[in-house]
Amino acid sequence: MPIERFGSTPRYSDVVIHNDTIYLVEVAQTLEADAATQTREILASIEQLLARTGSDKSRLLQVTIYLADMADYDAMNEVWDAWLPAGSAPSRACVQTRLAKPGYKVELVVVAAR
Repeated sequence: MPIERFGSTPRYSDVVIHNDTIYLVEVAQTLEADAATQTREILASIEQLLARTGSDKSRLLQVTIYLADMADYDAMNEVWDAWLPAGSAPSRACVQTRLAKPGYKVELVVVAAR
């Protein structure tokens, strides 16, 4: 099966597709924003990337959410719950970790079906 890559740089690709499975990672662009705002920004970007690859948020298979501070868990979940279509919850993990840039509060790793 061929591997498709979109938005590739020497270090990463925005999206990788193999065997009709979509892999992507998103972080916020607005580093001074709070966790809820960053989550909204990330989810909007994920929605656009999924649409460009022939999928949508109802086809999420697995999501890993990285938070810089678990104190932001409820704020992130409020945005997540409003965004996710009913009956389409993926398997999901949420962990606290130090993220690559000090302004990042949220990072999402997504696996979806095309």
